[in-house]
Amino acid sequence: MLVDRGNEVARQFGLVYKVPDKLRELYIQFGIDLPKFNGDDSWELPMPGSFVVDKSGIIRYASADPDYTIRPEPAELVEVVKGL
Repeated sequence: MLVDRGNEVARQFGLVYKVPDKLRELYIQFGIDLPKFNGDDSWELPMPGSFVVDKSGIIRYASADPDYTIRPEPAELVEVVKGL
């Protein structure tokens, strides 16, 4: 598991996007305080992704999609990890 404060790792892999102004307004209307949550005023979010990296640093599985609802099945990730 990786906690990526400031989206530093996500940025290295091109998985960070800036929340558009119109969407910021909607977030604020719904009480979502992204700057407070992120600890900065960047209004950036990482693209959801799942990655399995082996002990040698080789990426054995990668999945990322701008649509946060598209995610791999947990069983699929478990099988990849078991196969390491």
